[in-house]
Amino acid sequence: MNHLLPDRNGHFGLYGGKYVPETLMAPLEELENAYKKFLKDSHFKSILKQCMSDYIGRETPLYFAEHLTEALGGARVYLKREDLCHTGAHKINNALSQALLAKMMGKNRLIAETGAGQHGVATATAASYLGLDCEVYMGTEDMRRQSLNVFRMKLLGAKVTAVDNGSKTLKDAINEAIRDWVTNVEETYYVMGTVFGPHPYPVMVRNFQSVIGKEARKQILKKEGRLPDLLIACVGGGSNAMGLFYPFLKDESVKMVGVEAGGEGIGSGRHAARFAGGTVGILQGTKSYLLQDEDGQVLETHSVSAGLDYASVGPEHCYYKDKERIDYTYATNDDALDAFKILGRQEGIIPALESSHALAHAIRVAPDMDKDEIIIVNLSGRGDKDVNHVAHILGVTL
Repeated sequence: MNHLLPDRNGHFGLYGGKYVPETLMAPLEELENAYKKFLKDSHFKSILKQCMSDYIGRETPLYFAEHLTEALGGARVYLKREDLCHTGAHKINNALSQALLAKMMGKNRLIAETGAGQHGVATATAASYLGLDCEVYMGTEDMRRQSLNVFRMKLLGAKVTAVDNGSKTLKDAINEAIRDWVTNVEETYYVMGTVFGPHPYPVMVRNFQSVIGKEARKQILKKEGRLPDLLIACVGGGSNAMGLFYPFLKDESVKMVGVEAGGEGIGSGRHAARFAGGTVGILQGTKSYLLQDEDGQVLETHSVSAGLDYASVGPEHCYYKDKERIDYTYATNDDALDAFKILGRQEGIIPALESSHALAHAIRVAPDMDKDEIIIVNLSGRGDKDVNHVAHILGVTL
C-alpha cells in the first residue's frame, strides 16, 4: 500500500486523475503549481495557522461521550467536535485554506457548489473574511431542505444561484459550477468542497482537512495513553472521513469505517451508497465509484441528508477500499434519524444528519466491543441546519 499517493498525474491506483475539457487543463495546472508553491511559503503558512486558531477556533475538542458510552454498554465513545468550528462544520478548514490560496494567486472571485449548504456557508464566510466576491451554486431540492443555510450565505454577502435541473442536488450544482469556471477562469477560483474532482483537488482538500486526524491522534494519546481501536466517519464526497483517517493510515491496529447514506435501503434503489451499489466510472473530472446504469448514465440518488446525497465518492476512498485498509458500510435514513435523537438526549448535542450516519454505526457496533476499547466518531457538523427538515419528516409543526 502506497501512502505517498497520488502519483504525479493525480492517480490513487486505478482512481482519480484529471478527466476534464481542454479549457480546464491550464487552470488546473496553475492551481497545482500555486498549491505546491504556497504550501512551502512561510507567510502563507503563518496566516493560515493564525486563521485556524483565532478565526476557526482550532483545535476542536476530543470529547468523551460518557452518557452515550454508558447507554451502549460497550466501547468508550469519543466525539471529535468539528461541529464546534466557526460556521458549524469541518467544511471551514478547507474553504478558508483554499480561499487564502485564491487570494495569494490574485483571484478576486470565489465560486463553489454545495449540497447541505455547509460548504457554501464556509466559502461565503471565507470570502467575506478575505474581501473576495462569492457565488454559490445549489440544487433547488437542497435549497428547499437547507433554507436556513441559503439565508446564511446571502447574509454573508454571497450570491446563491439555484440549479433546477437533473436531480436538483449536489451533482447538478457541481456541473454548473464547472461551467462557470470554464467561462470565467481568469479571475475566478473554484473552491471544491470535498476530496473529489480532478487533480489536484482530492489531495489538496485531504491535506487541508488532515488537521482533524492530526489533532485527534495527539488528543487521544494524551487522554487514553494509546491509539483508538476504531475510527468512524460519514462519507458523502468523503472529506471529513479522509481528514480524520489519513494521519492514522500507517497505524495498522486502528480500524476505520466510512459510513455512506443507505437512504431507504439498498434494495429500494433510493440511496447514495456508492460502494454498496455502484461501479467504477468517470464523473466530474475523476475516476471513482459511482451510481450509474448499464449505459453509464448517472442515477438519481436519495438521502435524508443533503450532504451525503451524491452519486460518486472521492477517489482515494476507492483505493483504500480495494486495499481493505478502510471498510465501508451504510446507515439508512431511519438509522440516522434515530442517532440524531439519541445523541441529543444522551449528551445534549444535536448532530448534523451527515454525522448521524457515522453515529448510527457507532451505536450499532459499540455494544459488542469490550469496555476498554475506544471508538472515535467524527462529529463533522452541528444539526441546527437540519432541525426544520427533521421536524417536517417527523410531522412536527414549528
